[in-house]
Amino acid sequence: MDYSRFLSLRERAWEDFRVRLDAARRNSRNLTYNDLEELALQYRLILYDHAFASWRFPGTGAARRLARLALDGTRWLYASAEDREGRFRIFWTETFPTAFRRTARTLSVTVSLFAVAALFGLFLATMQTGLAVALLGPDAIEGLERGHLWTESLVTTVPPTVSSSAIATNNVSVALAAWAGGSLFGVGSLYIVLFNGFLLGALIGVTLHYSMALALLGFVSAHGPLEITLILVTAAAGLQIGRALISAGDRPREQAVREAARESLTVVLGCAPWFLLLALIESFVSPSPQVASSMKVTIGLALEFLFLWVAWNPFLTRREAA
Repeated sequence: MDYSRFLSLRERAWEDFRVRLDAARRNSRNLTYNDLEELALQYRLILYDHAFASWRFPGTGAARRLARLALDGTRWLYASAEDREGRFRIFWTETFPTAFRRTARTLSVTVSLFAVAALFGLFLATMQTGLAVALLGPDAIEGLERGHLWTESLVTTVPPTVSSSAIATNNVSVALAAWAGGSLFGVGSLYIVLFNGFLLGALIGVTLHYSMALALLGFVSAHGPLEITLILVTAAAGLQIGRALISAGDRPREQAVREAARESLTVVLGCAPWFLLLALIESFVSPSPQVASSMKVTIGLALEFLFLWVAWNPFLTRREAA
C-alpha cells in the first residue's frame, strides 16, 4: 500500500476519532455505554494504524498525527475520574504554589516599582492639578467638585451582571498583557506595573485635592488589594520570561525561555479564577451603598489573605522541610 492510498482509506476515520474524543472530553458525563464502546473500537484501530505508519511511513505527517491521536486517546481512556480530580488538587496544592514561590524574588521587584510609581503619581497629581482633567475628564472633575465620585454611576447606569463581565474581561486583559509583556525582554511587564502604580497614586492625589480620597479608598477596599496583587504577580511571571531572554545562565537560551514560559503560565492560570471572583465583588459589593465600609475592608483583606495562603501553601513548606 502506498502513502496516498493509505491516507485516502484511513484519514476520514482518524478525523472521526478526533471529533468523538473531543466531544467525550467536553461532556464525559453524558456518554452512553455504546459511545464508549465505539470510541474504544476506534482507539484500537488508531493504535493499529499508528503502528503501521511508524513502520511503513516513518517521519511522515500521518505518522506524527497518529502518534498524537494515540497519545490523546490513551490519556483520556485510561485516566479515571480520581486521576483528573487528583491533577486538579495537585495543581492548587503543589504546582501553582511552587511556581508562585519561584517568582517571589521578582514579585518583590514589581511591588517596589509599583510603590515608587504610585508615590510619584501622588506627588505629581498634588502638584499639578491640571493632571486631574487629563486623567478623569471634565465630567468626573465636575462631580468631584459636587462631592460625588465617578464610581457612583455604576450603581444606577450599569447592571451588575453586565459590568461584572466587562470588568473581568478588562482585568484579565491587563493581566495577560502584563504576562505577555515579558516576551519584550520584560519591558511590557514593567510598563504595566509602572503605569498602574502611577495611575493609582495620581487618582488618590486628585481625590485628596477634593477631599474625596476616603470615598475612593472605601470603593476599592473590597476588590482593590487583591486586584493589584494579581496584576503584580502576573507581571512578575512575565518578568521571569524577560530574565530568561536576557540571561539564560549555563543553559541554552531556548530551554531557559521555554521553562520560564511554562512556569509563568502556571502562575497566570492560578491567578485567572480570582479575577472572575473580583469582577463579581467589584460589580455587586464595591459600588453598593448598602455595604458598610468596614465590611468592604474586611472582604478585601480576607480575599487577599486567602489568595496568598493558597499561593504560598504553608503545608508545602512543611512537606519540603520533612
